Amino acid sequence: MKNKTSLPPQEGEARPSRCPDNSAFKQQKLPAWKPQLTIESVLSSFFLVGGFCLSVGVCLILSAKSVREIQIDYSDKCSDCSKLRESSSNWNKECHCSVNFMLKEDILGDVFMYYGLQNFYQNHRRYVISRSDGQLLGRNVNIQKSYCAPFTTYRNGTPMAPCGAIANSMFNDTIDLFYNINSSVIQVPLLKTGNSWWTDKNVKFRNPKSYNLSSAFAGTARPPYWQKPIYLLDEEDERNNGYVNDDFIIWMRVSAFATFRNLYRRVRRIRQFADGLPAGNYTFRISYNFPVTKFKGRKHVILSTVVWSGGSNPFLGIAYVVTGTAATLTGFVITAIHLKLRKKKTYFQK
Repeated sequence: MKNKTSLPPQEGEARPSRCPDNSAFKQQKLPAWKPQLTIESVLSSFFLVGGFCLSVGVCLILSAKSVREIQIDYSDKCSDCSKLRESSSNWNKECHCSVNFMLKEDILGDVFMYYGLQNFYQNHRRYVISRSDGQLLGRNVNIQKSYCAPFTTYRNGTPMAPCGAIANSMFNDTIDLFYNINSSVIQVPLLKTGNSWWTDKNVKFRNPKSYNLSSAFAGTARPPYWQKPIYLLDEEDERNNGYVNDDFIIWMRVSAFATFRNLYRRVRRIRQFADGLPAGNYTFRISYNFPVTKFKGRKHVILSTVVWSGGSNPFLGIAYVVTGTAATLTGFVITAIHLKLRKKKTYFQK
C-alpha cells in the first residue's frame, strides 16, 4: 500500500494560519508593571532589610541567653551500669545509679527535662525509613512488605510491634528527680504526657481497635531490645500506652544531627514547685538501660526553661545577624560605587 501524502493547497484555497489568536493574552498585550530600579530604591531596600534582620537577630540572641539551663553528663558517673549493659545477655538485669547536683539559683517558670544523646546517628537513610506508618496507624498491614527489615518478625514468624530499627533502638532509661531539703528527700512531680506534638498524637499514631490493648496486640511480640511490650510502656496511665505513648512518639521523630535532645518530662508546678525549681541540692536517680559505649556515645540530662523564641539555641539569632550584616555591608558597597561613578561622570561632563 502506498503512503498517503498531503497534497499542496490548490490555487485559490486559503492556507491555515499558524498565528496565535488575536487576544490580549496571546498577543502579549496584557497590562504589566516593570519596576524602575533607581539608586534610591535599591539602597533603601538593602538598608531596610539589613536593619530589620539585625534588630530581630539581636532580640533572638538576647532571648536565648535568658534561658536558664543545666546539663549533666551521666555517662561516666554510671560507668558500672554502662559496663553491665555492654553484654546483651544482661538485658533483663536492673541497674541504678544516682547523680547529685546543686542549683545555686531558683529556676522559675515552666521547667522541661530533656535527655540528650551524643554521637548517635539517626540520619542514616536505612535507619530513617525503617518503620511502618501503616502499622503505627493501627492498621492490619503486612510488615514484610515494609522497610522494617531485619526487625520485622522473629524466627518463629511472630511479627514485631512496633517494627523497624527506629522503634527497636528507642531510648529507655528511666530518670527521676529528687529534691533534698532538711535531711528529707522529696520526689519532684513530673508530667509524662502532653509532651509530643498534637499532630503526632492525634493524626500520625493510632492504636489498633479492640476492647483492650493486650488483645489488640495479641499475636505480636516486643522488639528485641525492649524490656516491655508496647501495651505496657506506661503501667500507671492506660491512655499513654501502645503507639500513642508520648515517649515512643517523641523518639520516632528522628533527628538530623548526631548530637540531639528529646523532651522527656515537664515539672508539674504544685506544692514546693509551684513557681519552678527552688535552689538547693537535687539528685537524678537513673535506671540505666540504654547502652552507648559501643558507638562511643554520651548521655545527658538537661533541665531548661523556654522563652517566646524557644530554647537556648542561638542559631536562628546568629543567622539573622549574619544576614543583616551582609545586607548592610552590601548597601555601603553599592553606595561607594555609586558615588565614585557619579564623580567620574561629573568630571568628564566638565
